[in-house]
Amino acid sequence: MSLPEEDLTCPICCDIFTDPVLLSCSHSFCRGCLKRCWETGIRECPVCRKKASKASPPTNLALRNVCEALLQARRNSVVLEEKINCHLHHERLKLFCLVDKEPICVVCQSSKLHKGHDCSPVEEAVLDCKDELALSLKNLQDKVESLNRIHLSSADMFKYIKRQALETQKLIKIQFEQLHQVLFKEESARIAAVKKEEEEKIAGMKDKIKELSAEVLSITETIAIIQEQLTEDDMVLLKNFKATQDREKSIALGSENMSGLLIDVTKHLCNLKYKVWEKMLDHIDYTPVTLDPNTAHPCLILSDDLTSLHYSKQRSSCPDNPERFHISAEVVGMAALGSGSHHWVVETGSNQDWLLGVASSSVPRNSEIFARPENGFWTLCFRDGEFRAMTSPPTALTVEKVPKQVKVQLDYNKGTVSFSDPADGTLIYAFTHTFKGTLFPYFYTQNSHPLRIIPEKVLVTMLRQ
Repeated sequence: MSLPEEDLTCPICCDIFTDPVLLSCSHSFCRGCLKRCWETGIRECPVCRKKASKASPPTNLALRNVCEALLQARRNSVVLEEKINCHLHHERLKLFCLVDKEPICVVCQSSKLHKGHDCSPVEEAVLDCKDELALSLKNLQDKVESLNRIHLSSADMFKYIKRQALETQKLIKIQFEQLHQVLFKEESARIAAVKKEEEEKIAGMKDKIKELSAEVLSITETIAIIQEQLTEDDMVLLKNFKATQDREKSIALGSENMSGLLIDVTKHLCNLKYKVWEKMLDHIDYTPVTLDPNTAHPCLILSDDLTSLHYSKQRSSCPDNPERFHISAEVVGMAALGSGSHHWVVETGSNQDWLLGVASSSVPRNSEIFARPENGFWTLCFRDGEFRAMTSPPTALTVEKVPKQVKVQLDYNKGTVSFSDPADGTLIYAFTHTFKGTLFPYFYTQNSHPLRIIPEKVLVTMLRQ
């Protein structure tokens, strides 16, 4: 049973009790009010004047609880009034403005601020708003769930990135080691050629020195004979003159020609880097299209050089990143095709289940759709021994022989994607379309036999000014 408000009022301050205390005469007062009264020095009840004990009066717990409940009820009443009444017009909020998304009163509805706005009763608006909030809640909960999944997989993503980095570094080292071996072999051959020429030139010099020594000896002997003849009697000199002169004339100075004895440095050093680079081209292939491993379905196995793929029933442990195809065994190439003409040749070999062509960069990666032009695919399919152009519906194709290689050619500006047999140039099928946006080389297979992109030879052309 609730007490009347006058029973909850302090006789001193005439307001609701604050921290009420109880005197021995059964009268109650606010502790603060009683303290101020007793500051005069007279400790007595302000109502009945009965002397009070010197001890501190006890708190009237029952009265305090009732007063606090009353004050709380008043505060709640004020808050409730503020909630249900318009703060401008102090009228009950009975309408909900659908334009400004806020509760209003009937006066607000007629004001300039909301005039002409569609409104609904608060009761209906509550149901509609709850439905919208429930939908928003569901969307946010789905996002949180998705983010939690990503967070849980982040540790695996870290490990995968580290493994990717190590494997990539290993493959880079292997390829550079191959190039180092080619360079080392070429270096060894060229140094050996210089050493061989050095030996030949030194042997030639030794032969030349022998010739020079023999000539010097012959000339020295002739000089001695002539000097001797000059000391002989005149008649002896005249008798031997012809023989002496013939001996002098018979001396042929063939060793004076010293040309061609030095090493031909120009032959060894002229355009050395260019000549070595030309030879290295014999060991280097260029692949116009390479596969992007970050887009490959987990069941596709790519080669180390990213030029071939085949299907495996055992899924690889790769992260569930957005770029990856999650539903079917697909992968796209690294090259983004947005203009110009491009071509690549794919060796299909014994593979009996494949799709080749181009795909738009916007094709979904996490849902199953048909590889057709309306979905952003322009592809050729080979399955069950038959060719089909993946039009809508697919077009069955007839070929005289099944090619072992297929050439895919895209002319972005002309809007054509064609497929042909590179062995004789026979056209298998051609799409015509006005392309918009970026395209990527596209590959699909569910066969264990590999599809391989054929490398092209690199040719060097010199431009002379």
